Amino acid sequence: YEYSEVIEVHSLLNLSFELQQNYPNPLNPITKIAYTLPYQNHVTLTVFNSIGEIIELLVNEVQSEGKYEAVWNAESYPSGVYFYKLEAGDFVEVNKMMLMK
Repeated sequence: YEYSEVIEVHSLLNLSFELQQNYPNPLNPITKIAYTLPYQNHVTLTVFNSIGEIIELLVNEVQSEGKYEAVWNAESYPSGVYFYKLEAGDFVEVNKMMLMK
């Protein structure tokens, strides 16, 4: 018998909007935020402090379908609870994260 080489396939079919929990959480001072887009859309990913003020705009552009990862460096911010919001078309989701220095 002869076997072919193993081939790894990444399917983008059946994708849906998804905003994952940042990693690591709690963070000190860098974290990654992963999200998935099922089709091309204008995307904004913002970080808010605990009183709702926008403190960072991580993404503000049109992106194609697929999986993405944004990095937030919170070195210049104090310890505390922060929120991040993904907006893409009608999709809006907010997650919480903790900065511990």
